[in-house]
Amino acid sequence: MVNESTDLQGAGADGDNATTFGNRVRTAVIWRSGSQILAQIITWASTLLVIRLLDPADYGLFAMTQVVLAFLAFLNGWGFASALVQSDSVDPFRIRQAFGLLLLLNGLLAAIQYFGAPLAAAYYGQPMVADLLRVQALIFLATPFIALPEVMMSRTLDFRRQAIVNLVAALAGAGTALACALAGYGVWTLVYAPIALFWTRAVGLTIVSRLLVWPSFDFRGCGQIVGFGSAVLFSQLFWLVQSQSDIFIAGRRFEPHALGLYAEALFLAQIFMAKFVPPLNEVAFPAYSRIKGDMAAVRWNFLKTVRLLMLVAAPFYCGLAVTAAPMIETLFGAKWLGMAPYIQLIALALMLMTVQILFAPVANALGKPSIPMVASLGGAIIFPAAFLTGSQWGLIGMAWAWLVAAPLLLLLTARLAAPLIGVTLWDIARAMLPGLVPALLMAIGVGFAATFLAGLGWSPPVRLILLVGLGVALYGALLWLLEREAIGEVLRLVLRRKGADPA
Repeated sequence: MVNESTDLQGAGADGDNATTFGNRVRTAVIWRSGSQILAQIITWASTLLVIRLLDPADYGLFAMTQVVLAFLAFLNGWGFASALVQSDSVDPFRIRQAFGLLLLLNGLLAAIQYFGAPLAAAYYGQPMVADLLRVQALIFLATPFIALPEVMMSRTLDFRRQAIVNLVAALAGAGTALACALAGYGVWTLVYAPIALFWTRAVGLTIVSRLLVWPSFDFRGCGQIVGFGSAVLFSQLFWLVQSQSDIFIAGRRFEPHALGLYAEALFLAQIFMAKFVPPLNEVAFPAYSRIKGDMAAVRWNFLKTVRLLMLVAAPFYCGLAVTAAPMIETLFGAKWLGMAPYIQLIALALMLMTVQILFAPVANALGKPSIPMVASLGGAIIFPAAFLTGSQWGLIGMAWAWLVAAPLLLLLTARLAAPLIGVTLWDIARAMLPGLVPALLMAIGVGFAATFLAGLGWSPPVRLILLVGLGVALYGALLWLLEREAIGEVLRLVLRRKGADPA
């Protein structure tokens, strides 16, 4: 995120020089992103086995519960705890206040979900949803013991110990999922696995952070926590309306099997945006908070983040779109092949969504959480309207809705946040182009090859290997021809060499 250049003079609030602070941020990114990648490999390995044992209807029922869980989770108080990261200083009493808020809110949410579960089951017309939701209420009780240690360690850019705990938790979740699936637990497999993961993280983070404090329910003088946290809370609420509205709308209109195909297509397409970008944003928020006094450094590093991320995200999403069919048949089996058209459309839209979510940490770090909040409000209007319209043409219409709504939300967010960061829309577009243009050209070539190979009747694994190899070769060659400077920038970052002066 933040580089080692002289633009970061005075970057460390505790006296770090630019080079030292840059190294700390790089180390934080490596630990956070590296552990996330390894944790996802563990999770995917178990998921590929579990998904072959379960039925699409199981995933459809689980998706219905996730809408309820997500809408309640925005109130879990994580935004209040995040105020401790943005603050210039914290004292023990404020930490106790934050912990008290977390315990109070999450205990209330667990009770609401437990006793309100029958209402959700009645809405969907699926009685089993109530049983699933009651057990999932245990997740809220673990949240305070995850959130407080995480934000306090993030404040000091200490992501190494978090990474170790997250890996152990991933193993616990994957092991639980595999054991339950083999034992024939069906949809309960998808419930017990995240509970095991959450509680392993809660215990592990509390131990490694040595942060088991006595909560305070005296909330006098915590105006900064409540003010900052409320803006983040509303941003999360609007984001949840945006991100969950498709399942909420489709849950009553389509049967569980079809909904399961759409939900898993959405999950697979969102892997990069949902699993790999948030860890970068977790490092970006405290890093931007430390350099918020130097707007030139903030601007330069934001554009560099967009540029480098698109060099990875664009080929991933374009490649996913053109290899969806052989990939699904190879990894998940023929019964899941119906989700291929959904993945192809959603993946293209998520290229833009990946850039859109990069604005929130920098705006929050600069003390303007109202900007992500307004942008999220826009998304909460644009996406449900698009999904309601698209649902008239079935689930494929809802997939098309992503391609309409995503660019509108990116444009709205960029127009709101660009003046604060000190960039223009053209600056953002130029930062996206080095990855986007070669990726789109690569996708065209691989798409033609996919059509040709499908006509030969070769097996899906063989086609997938050939298409991935072709895509990597084409993208590399196009980068070399069109964006050679971008390759040099990546190499300098990997080899820890200083780049040219950002000015």
